[in-house]
Amino acid sequence: MDYAAVREEIYRPLREEGTFSWDWLYGQEYALAVPHAVAPGELRDLRAATAVLGSVFDRTVRIVQDGPAELLAELGIPEAAREAVRMAVLPDAATLIGRFDFARTPGGWKMLEFNSDTPGGVVEAFHVNGRVCAGHNAADPNAGLEAMLPAAFSQIVNRYHALGCPTGSVAFSALDWHAEDAGTARYLLKASGLGGRFAPLKDLRVHQDRLCVLADGELIPIDLWYRLHPFGLLAADRDDDGYPTGAHVLGLIARGRLAAINPPGALIAQSKALQALVWSLHEAGGFFTAAEQDAIAAHMLPTYCENRFAGRCPHVAKPVLGREGGGVAVHAADGAVIDCDRERQYTDQPLVYQQYQDLETVELPTLAGPKAGRLVWGSFIVNGQPAAVVARLGGLITDDLAYFVPVRLAE
Repeated sequence: MDYAAVREEIYRPLREEGTFSWDWLYGQEYALAVPHAVAPGELRDLRAATAVLGSVFDRTVRIVQDGPAELLAELGIPEAAREAVRMAVLPDAATLIGRFDFARTPGGWKMLEFNSDTPGGVVEAFHVNGRVCAGHNAADPNAGLEAMLPAAFSQIVNRYHALGCPTGSVAFSALDWHAEDAGTARYLLKASGLGGRFAPLKDLRVHQDRLCVLADGELIPIDLWYRLHPFGLLAADRDDDGYPTGAHVLGLIARGRLAAINPPGALIAQSKALQALVWSLHEAGGFFTAAEQDAIAAHMLPTYCENRFAGRCPHVAKPVLGREGGGVAVHAADGAVIDCDRERQYTDQPLVYQQYQDLETVELPTLAGPKAGRLVWGSFIVNGQPAAVVARLGGLITDDLAYFVPVRLAE
């Protein structure tokens, strides 16, 4: 069978089931149909790096949560979110479901950033990857890991209950017109085992100091809220009349009247300025364990809140709360721009500067023929434990037009 036929045989059933309807995005192929190989030893190393970096970020988030407001401001945390992010929910994890992005290099795995607030690629990694591997009789590196999701949701509900937060009425929210976001929220609603409803963001209201969803003309209060809507955007949300609804919702979270997933501390971990703080603590020594220090040196890239690379080496400038490559620029050592986000997003945010790490170049089959690009690997962490892996194929900057690349275990 040719590539197009293989692809349709894999993705048509997923579309028909309603599980994965966004194998095409923005009028072009998004999900590739031939899995890319990762060796078992490389996978073990990736998961080991994910586990120890999860511990590093968790410890660093905790010192920030107890730190002064000035530190939160330096990390780019919006003022409206600064009380909410101080809430420590999970005992050993910075977030419930996060995704580290790595480059596979001759020197091992190098972590590029941590998507801890509203990570994408969940359905692709935990569900779709297995279906692609099955279509090729290949070994799925993520086999059995979907079972981590209901256990993790159960654990965070128990934690919120222990903190005295209400958890009875459950809603999972996203933009209902956005196939990927709505599909991911609906998938996690089902996978969580919590019951509840899908609540489009447009139907949410603040009423009598509660977050509610408007359903069949009735306002139904929400106790436990999974939101595929970044805290950074929520902080700026306002009603049509200018009322700061997002700030009110963050206040509900801070006061324990609304339990949020991912938990609010995930916004601290999301800030790329936290990577600069981790690197600063690493250089100073004395805070992390010896094993954590070794892992930071092995798997993290030098990152600073000021440009220490100009005139020395190539580097990347990133907005602290940017997403999907928005606002990112790759610079040569002399400061010349090699590549950048052409839409100039997130220009109102402070930047961090990270040593440039070249991404591996691969050529993969697509409907348009062989496609060469740069590969970024995503490694999920669920309640502090390494989980599913996935890959994306794009350019120097991995943006929302990058392909989803399924992965298989090398024979």
